[in-house]
Amino acid sequence: MKSKSPAHTGNGYATESGSSSSPSPPRSPRRQSSTNISHCRRRLRPKALSHTTRRLESFAAGIIARRNLRYFFLLPLLYISGLLMCVGPFSALIGHASVPGAIYRSHEIFQKLWPDIESDNSSAVELSSVWKYKRKLREHKPCPNITAVQHEHFAFSGHNGFLIVEANGGLNQQRSAICNAVAVAGLLNAILVIPHFEFHNVWRDPSEFGDIYDEDHFISTLEGYVKVVKELPEVLMERYNYNISNITTIRVQAWAPVSYYLGVVYPIMRKEGAIRISPFANRLAMSVPPHIQFLRCLTNYKALRFASSISILAKKLVDRMIEKSSRTDGKYVTVHLRFEEDMVAFSCCIYDGGEVERLEMDSVREKGWRGKFKRKDRVILPNLNRIEGKCPLTPLEVGMMLRGMGFDNNTSIYLASGKIYQAERNLAPLIKMFPNLHTKESLAAPDELAPFKEYSSQLAALDYTVCLFSEVFVTTQGGNFPHFLMGHRRFLYDGHAKTINPDKRKLVALLGNATVSWRSFKEQMEAMLGDNDRKGILVPRVRKINRKTSVYTYPLPECRCLQQLHNSQN
Repeated sequence: MKSKSPAHTGNGYATESGSSSSPSPPRSPRRQSSTNISHCRRRLRPKALSHTTRRLESFAAGIIARRNLRYFFLLPLLYISGLLMCVGPFSALIGHASVPGAIYRSHEIFQKLWPDIESDNSSAVELSSVWKYKRKLREHKPCPNITAVQHEHFAFSGHNGFLIVEANGGLNQQRSAICNAVAVAGLLNAILVIPHFEFHNVWRDPSEFGDIYDEDHFISTLEGYVKVVKELPEVLMERYNYNISNITTIRVQAWAPVSYYLGVVYPIMRKEGAIRISPFANRLAMSVPPHIQFLRCLTNYKALRFASSISILAKKLVDRMIEKSSRTDGKYVTVHLRFEEDMVAFSCCIYDGGEVERLEMDSVREKGWRGKFKRKDRVILPNLNRIEGKCPLTPLEVGMMLRGMGFDNNTSIYLASGKIYQAERNLAPLIKMFPNLHTKESLAAPDELAPFKEYSSQLAALDYTVCLFSEVFVTTQGGNFPHFLMGHRRFLYDGHAKTINPDKRKLVALLGNATVSWRSFKEQMEAMLGDNDRKGILVPRVRKINRKTSVYTYPLPECRCLQQLHNSQN
């Protein structure tokens, strides 16, 4: 395990992506040509054409030319009509007209509606009755005995080799990599070495597996399914000169199917005795055999338990939130707010900071992405981004949305976030609407939080735990953090995510409408809350390869048997 060397603090929530400098595998062998086809082919000379044939060809060409001439005149007409149809919306995006929501006016709408907001406590929603929909239980086959599953699928006399993976990204991208690593180890009957966490310049967190998760609990929970060791045995380390980079490294394509691991990876492991896969984010397809999917469930919801240093403080934060929520029977709301400086800069959206904001964001973009946003081929349309719901919601917008949904000013809110951009100015309206606003910094004493200050993933783990046990979780910008949380909450709360995932396109259009009334806005927000209640219990019919429909976001029905076991033990 690495020693904790101080690093520049990050927020732990940046857009998760990773890279690796690991050596590539050998090139694939050349494809062999068919034996029936000669490598050298004789060029055939065309025979001379007769006079009659040439005349026929000339006549046919004339007909085709006259027919194409019609299209020659028709195409410009279609082009002009297309311009007339599109010039309205396009001109709005470049500033000649204003489509509702294209320009940030939320602060103006807030000032206009504040008297109505302040005086309106007429239909305050009760936190205990926010979620009305219940998941209908379908008929399923009885869950097999866990011991029977072990004997049928995981009882082997020996192992085929050692699997080493490099988990890259932030807290929850690493979590995905760990779950997939266990699944691959089970698929190949391999011994898994505790995953190594790759240091990344975005998060700048040197934490290793044991700094974030309980290693012993991880190993013991998976015993009987997948054998896990903390390091390679001495004999193998000696063979590779005590340098794991000397071990055969395989670069696996994203979402690789089971057939690839069995057909390509397995033979190499059998031959070498150990393989290394780097990077390892999203390197296994979502569609896998049921007993392998079970390993993902077991790892995510049972084996991965935060280290005691994190879980002890996280429990204190949850208890303190419950104490501060006495007016709502100990129930509270958590908001995953993505309005850190780097997120605002990366989005290229424009808010109400004027020239100062523009200069600051240009500086942040240049420092973090070195000219990426100034390339000639890069087109930036802030107004279009906003209309399409791609801009991070401001604290003000989140506050107005929640008040519109019926959450009154007695509601306790926990803000899961990094350092908010221009925090004092941007948080002021949210605090005005919800005075009982808390963060890990306000709930924990400075000496309690000090050991985590330089470790963004460990700070994110604290936020994750407080959000997990809230009555309502609000996600505002997407990413691995909310997707894993929604899945974990579905696992704990009988299949209901208990999550507000706002329709940002609708929201920004309402907040860009200067004539909107508080009553009209509130009706729309109440409908949006009801829509989120209904969607909270849904399961996608088609599992796509991305994280939005993955087993980590929608654990049921795949994790149903583990969920039943969990419920019977609690």
